[in-house]
Amino acid sequence: MPPLKKAFRTATSLFRSPAKKIGLPPGSLVHVGQQKVERPVCSYLDYSDELFTHRTDVSFAECRELKLRQTVSWINLDGIHDIEMINNFGSEFDLHSLMLEDILDTSHSPKFEEYENLALVILKMLYFDKESAQLDAEQISMVLTEQNVLTFQERPGDVFDGVRERLKRKSGRIRQRGSDYLIYALIDCIVDSYFHVLEGIGDRLDYLETELINRPSQEVLTQVHQLKGQLIFFRKAVWPLRELVNNMMHSESPLFEETTNVYLRDLYDHAIQVLDTVETFRETASGLVELYMSSVSQRMNEVMQVLTVMASIFIPLTFLAGVYGMNFVDMPELKWRYGYPMIWGVMILCALIMLWLFKRKKWF
Repeated sequence: MPPLKKAFRTATSLFRSPAKKIGLPPGSLVHVGQQKVERPVCSYLDYSDELFTHRTDVSFAECRELKLRQTVSWINLDGIHDIEMINNFGSEFDLHSLMLEDILDTSHSPKFEEYENLALVILKMLYFDKESAQLDAEQISMVLTEQNVLTFQERPGDVFDGVRERLKRKSGRIRQRGSDYLIYALIDCIVDSYFHVLEGIGDRLDYLETELINRPSQEVLTQVHQLKGQLIFFRKAVWPLRELVNNMMHSESPLFEETTNVYLRDLYDHAIQVLDTVETFRETASGLVELYMSSVSQRMNEVMQVLTVMASIFIPLTFLAGVYGMNFVDMPELKWRYGYPMIWGVMILCALIMLWLFKRKKWF
């Protein structure tokens, strides 16, 4: 895996969200977040055993007509910054003002909440860019009614292509079931996408571990710290998922059929797997920091070992050089013809003997 082409976003930037206005009454419609599209775009899929219709970029009036049909409809809105559009959906589909407030708040934690004849599910769709190793998140809100599923996304593009393909096939189970099975299928797609994100993060952790073993550096340590921050953000985004699915399983709402609970239990198992993997990766990232400290300490020990060996060798040599550097008149070796070669021979012999002793003791 190549090194990063650009720096990570910090963990603080991942958690930071726009401040909410103070003093507004409950149910006030205020968009909290960034505007990610120029204009909101509606689309829908309407289906039954025999019929299937898929339309994109339609007017709100066309979406409103689906409420009167006996078919199951999936209505999607890309772009939630238009408060008037959100209010229109609320008025037409009898959405509670508190529900609309949650839909407009893109910093909301995942949750499942029941209203009279309605249910709200809020989740995070996560994306991992392998080139920049950055984690990105988008909030999606789902409203379940007796015949419709309304989804509200911040921008176009999602992980639901598999559901759309299944809806096109007449023989698929999803065409035979109600809106509760459709919302299960959408949530299942989001949970499955978490595994793909974790795969990318796992590959990045493997790369950083190899770099720390072979070439530990401050830059790699910085990348590990930033990846730890992204894992913390990931955990915060998916931690409520287990409780969310559990609440759906034990819901007494007539919106959920008994036969759907079987699939919700399987979804609950997937949620547990995601959370376990996130925790494992967090521990791995913490271990990489310890690995860096150990690698740096080991390299420092190796350097100090070499310096100690060199210093130990030069201690007797320095002693000999110091003795014969005193230049006393009565030192016979100073006037001896072979004194200079002799002292060199003694010094080299001392160095070789010490190297042999160090090697024998396996000091290097």
